[in-house]
Amino acid sequence: MARYEKAILVGVDGSEAAYKAVWWAANYAHHAGLTLHIVSAYTLPSYAAVSFDNTFTASGDDAASRLDAQEILGRAKAIATRQGVEATTLIVTGEPSAVFIELSRNYNLVVIGNRGKGGLAERLLGTTSSSLPAYAYCPIVVVPYTDDDGNKVHLNNEITHVVVNSDESKWGLKALEIAAEFADSWGAQLKVISAVPPLSNLDDTEMRSVLESYADDLHTRLAPLRVKYPSLVIDEQVAVGTSVHALEAALPENDIVVVGSRGRGGLTGLLFGSVSQALLQHSDKPVYVVPRRYVQAAESELNTIPDSPDEVATKPLSDITGVESITVEQAEPSELKNLEETIDPS
Repeated sequence: MARYEKAILVGVDGSEAAYKAVWWAANYAHHAGLTLHIVSAYTLPSYAAVSFDNTFTASGDDAASRLDAQEILGRAKAIATRQGVEATTLIVTGEPSAVFIELSRNYNLVVIGNRGKGGLAERLLGTTSSSLPAYAYCPIVVVPYTDDDGNKVHLNNEITHVVVNSDESKWGLKALEIAAEFADSWGAQLKVISAVPPLSNLDDTEMRSVLESYADDLHTRLAPLRVKYPSLVIDEQVAVGTSVHALEAALPENDIVVVGSRGRGGLTGLLFGSVSQALLQHSDKPVYVVPRRYVQAAESELNTIPDSPDEVATKPLSDITGVESITVEQAEPSELKNLEETIDPS
């Protein structure tokens, strides 16, 4: 079985944050000519109470839980249809983090909504031992629902500015490559930041020399991308401090931030700084994560994975426990209108 041709997978759990993620995924799928699969998880006893709408029934009632999941998928499918995308719908009855990791073998991108504590996002992002960004076989986009003050985030339906941190590690290089391809597909401007660690023992002259060296390295690193994407506008920046602080400072002027994941304990960050859960939890812009396992597959460093991310061993749905393709009825237009006004009044 081949990886689904140019497909995106988006997870829903009945939360408004998840529906916003569906909107983002469908909007991108429509722009890029991709197909979209929507998956809903249910029958998780410790998870059910916070995963679905307030109407969600007590765990253990499988039939009612399944019905609720179908209704959630119906609303999500209607959102995708409004974006001009005909979505396929799936139901998952297993533990979501493990199932999503297996499902990621078959997709080019996985999208999830982030609403902080509780729900699907916490299940997939909250533990370093099984976090989706660290162990997925394809890139992940985490879509924010509110900012730190609880205000609903408005996301434009076009991407005009993309920011990425760059270093010479394979993690940083892969993130840079993906950010450039993504920005070029939108005709967006790409801001590339190279973070320099604070060096308090250097005088001004020595520090200027260090900054010039970083700038030269960054310019050289970007040269192949300028050839590959001749129309791509690239803004180069050398910033003193951690990668996290540099990216956070750039967020207001950008539509999405691209980061690399490295190390064995979840998101351990890029060179000279930890791109931690804080960036995922506090960013008011989508975070595009390039997972460790995806990068290592490209580098042939995992013996169990072939040489290219495009050749990662895929699995038929029938071989992934707890996953089922299902046909659902779309939500009525009146319900969809109310939902859209709720998730983004702007």
